[in-house]
Amino acid sequence: MKRILISFIALISFFPIIASAEETPSAEALLHQMGEASHKLNYELSYILVKKNSIEPFMYRHSHTDNMTLSHLVYLSGSMREVIRRNDEISYLEQGSKPFSIQSESIVAPVIPLLHKDIVPLNQYYDFVSMGRAREAGSPAQVIRIVSKDGTRYSYIVWIDERSKLPLRTDLVSRDGDIIEQYRVVSYTVNDQISGYMKQRLGDVELPKIVSPLPTTQDQAMWSVSWVPNGFKDSDFKRYRLAMNQRSVESQMYSDGLFNFSVYISEADKLSHKEQSIQQGRRSLYSYVQGDYEISVVGDIPAITAKRIAESIVFRTSKTDSEAK
Repeated sequence: MKRILISFIALISFFPIIASAEETPSAEALLHQMGEASHKLNYELSYILVKKNSIEPFMYRHSHTDNMTLSHLVYLSGSMREVIRRNDEISYLEQGSKPFSIQSESIVAPVIPLLHKDIVPLNQYYDFVSMGRAREAGSPAQVIRIVSKDGTRYSYIVWIDERSKLPLRTDLVSRDGDIIEQYRVVSYTVNDQISGYMKQRLGDVELPKIVSPLPTTQDQAMWSVSWVPNGFKDSDFKRYRLAMNQRSVESQMYSDGLFNFSVYISEADKLSHKEQSIQQGRRSLYSYVQGDYEISVVGDIPAITAKRIAESIVFRTSKTDSEAK
């Protein structure tokens, strides 16, 4: 009898461990579920963006059907501002400013950062670490840390709702572990009726005409970036002139799927700073003068990383190019 009792106690002690392992997906699986849920569900999120010296409230609605994806971001304080997404057409409307639309895959505005992101393919450059359970916006959540493997960029901590798999809180964390900014959901609703409401209100509404983007050029830049953090890929190279002073500028954008930065090269003038480094929230700017050119790196990366990128830029001369041919 005593042997049976001991065996029974051992069995029930071990069972919760097995059950817990089966019930809780891995960090990578949870991030995949979050990406799927944020794209396919119909939901409304009310949240605040907390920065060092400010708190801003927002409301974000999203709906998805077979032939249409609709999103609507509303700023809840200050002047009337909203952003409307209809498939790949993004419209920006602000009181006192001329509205416009662009073609893009994502909204450039204070949307919760990890919404609609396919983060799992980034496992070559980031570690996904489970940090246990917590409670956010009144709901149980799984906490996942997304950590840069090479230490050259920021990290995220995300609270994923156990029921809907939507992100309920996202902290952007510096290399030193300080919170740079924080998105916190106050209340949320997941309801298929949101799809009908969004389609009725935004499906056929007339939006501003699409603005043509700056034209890309087939010309090759006379400079190259020798170093970028692992995973960052370049996009279209552009050359244009500033309207205010007609200075020629060349630019190249880089992204790893989670963070972005841009390199700008222009002719130096008397207003150019010999060296300048500015950090404001998540955004860093580092610029300096090399010979006849001003080099600037701007983006969602630490200032020390922006400096290293800028200092890695190498200029090529036309003579060198002709000799190479």
